[in-house]
Amino acid sequence: MRNALFIPLSWLYALIVRIRHFLFDKHLLVTHTLDVPTICVGNLAVGGTGKTPMVEYLLRLLLAHGYRPAVLSRGYKRKTHGFVMADAHASVQTIGDEPMQVHRAFPDVPVAVCENRVRGVRQLQRQVKDLDVVVLDDAMQHRAIRCGYTVLLTAYDNLYIDDHMLPWGRLRDLPSRALKADAIVVTKCPDTIRPIDMRVVDNRLHLPTYQHLHFAGIEYAPIEQEGTPLVVCGIAQPQYLLTHIQSHYTHAQMISFPDHHTFTPQEIEQIVQQAKHFDFVLTTVKDMQRLQQTDLEQQLAQQSKPLITLPIRMRFCTPHEDFDRFILNYVSENTRKLAITNHQ
Repeated sequence: MRNALFIPLSWLYALIVRIRHFLFDKHLLVTHTLDVPTICVGNLAVGGTGKTPMVEYLLRLLLAHGYRPAVLSRGYKRKTHGFVMADAHASVQTIGDEPMQVHRAFPDVPVAVCENRVRGVRQLQRQVKDLDVVVLDDAMQHRAIRCGYTVLLTAYDNLYIDDHMLPWGRLRDLPSRALKADAIVVTKCPDTIRPIDMRVVDNRLHLPTYQHLHFAGIEYAPIEQEGTPLVVCGIAQPQYLLTHIQSHYTHAQMISFPDHHTFTPQEIEQIVQQAKHFDFVLTTVKDMQRLQQTDLEQQLAQQSKPLITLPIRMRFCTPHEDFDRFILNYVSENTRKLAITNHQ
């Protein structure tokens, strides 16, 4: 009954989204093309497809090939407005948890946040010397900017073709928008995925010839701590994390909060009390950005209970060299074009 009530709301939301895209397609709303290579990492659903691990994968790839990349995000749930560049004083409050995670993992890479992506990219161009490419985190719905190369992520167990528009489903954009992507990466694939499973997905997606399909999973860092863990997280679709933890620890329990959750003193006290029954507390790198703004680590230290983070990486199930080549070719060709234009 509850889902039935969501169906008309979903239709209304889809209509509003269609009208917005129509206005951009008919040039009644302006789309800007910028003079710097841009790679968009996006999805059609709300959260939980692995955008931040993909951003970090792209940064490692670009840095390894001598490029000077920067990252631009909206900075969801930050307390600031406008363009903010991450620096030594950056925090979750000033730039948001995911940009803070990227900033700490890549301290030499310029990381900025701005609601207006066009203004944000232009500001990066002014402030960053020798900028080669901008990685746009979660910008697929930002039609005001025309991205040079778009990587669309979709979860293996909830492909965009099987989903519905909000609030009936998790889609915040039309499934047809997938046609605008250059590469589709099916993320969160199980370790046991077989070539025949990939072919089934390939046939179901029925991608046009200009799109490239890749499959990837999440690779968790080894957990060397012994004992029983209490898992604390505020992420979208935490079941993937819990399944991984339970494959290593028989007695594991999770306290889950909404994605990007700001922990209150009462919730920290709840975690501390619950931690008394476990040997250590385990959390994600993303959640650690927000938990460091609390006194949880200090309170756990009084119990001699360590607070451990679990880093993750994007792990390709198909040859990553294919994906890498498309990204590097795009950046190389467009960097060369830009150099010729500037020289003229």
